Amino acid sequence: MLARSKQSFAITRAAIVAVIVAVAMPVPASAQSDDRLRRIESQINALQRAVFPGGDDRFFEPEITPERSATPNTTPQVTTSALTDVLARLDAIEGQLARLTATAEVNENALAAMEMRLAEMEARGTASASGMGSAATAPRPSGVVPVPGEAEGTAELAAVEETAAQATAPTPERVAAVQAIAKPATGDQGDDEYVYGFRLWDAGFYPEAQQQLAMFVERYPDHWRTTYGRNLLGRAFLDAGEPRAAATHFFENYQTDAEGARAPDSLLYLAESMITLGDTRRACIALAEFGETYAALAVGRLQNQYDNLGGRVDCN
Repeated sequence: MLARSKQSFAITRAAIVAVIVAVAMPVPASAQSDDRLRRIESQINALQRAVFPGGDDRFFEPEITPERSATPNTTPQVTTSALTDVLARLDAIEGQLARLTATAEVNENALAAMEMRLAEMEARGTASASGMGSAATAPRPSGVVPVPGEAEGTAELAAVEETAAQATAPTPERVAAVQAIAKPATGDQGDDEYVYGFRLWDAGFYPEAQQQLAMFVERYPDHWRTTYGRNLLGRAFLDAGEPRAAATHFFENYQTDAEGARAPDSLLYLAESMITLGDTRRACIALAEFGETYAALAVGRLQNQYDNLGGRVDCN
């Protein structure tokens, strides 16, 4: 114990002497630095801790303090969720552009089809007018009996019209078969008109079904069966061997109400019509639009038809 006290006393004396020597050194007042004072104070504190180990922390300030950053880092950090949101938005934009492109191309096809139909109708009208004119100016054929009190040209024109009507008139057997198909009377006139058109189509009377369904769509544009009627009208033309006319009705049904019950079916039948016409590009556009817009139906109710059409055309 005595030796330890002597040792502590010796260290204390050495520290006091060092302090006196340091203070007694001739240093100009103007050159006195705070750094030297802090260094001396640090040495004294270290000496005190060596002499009085385990002293109360309240009497000694720590020599080492945590450094504080001068300026906080304000650089924004890009989180994974934000990057994911950006990628998702880009995918959505690309999908919308693809749908708009497909819609524009299908619209172009529909307009082209309508123009061709108009041209065909005009050509038929011109041919009919020229035929009637030539018939009126041609010499009166033998076997035509003049009608008393009427001009000869009128009698001849009546004979020509009667012959054309006989050529295009349905046979008595067909008329009887159509009349045998009963028209329902449930109280819902719109639904009754559609069901009657469906029965005509189902029996294979496609021209009669076309007239009936066209009348239904025109009279009842807001009926819940209208989406079925437009789709079936297109099928009546397609089954009758008129894919170009059918395509216009399929496209109209999809474009008018894409959420309709038969809009997905019309889009697939539009692709089938384009395949029949040999228009591979538009067929692939319709199939791609169906796969993107009606993904659930592509693996559900319409999967077989979708896969079958995809196998008939090379869209790569």
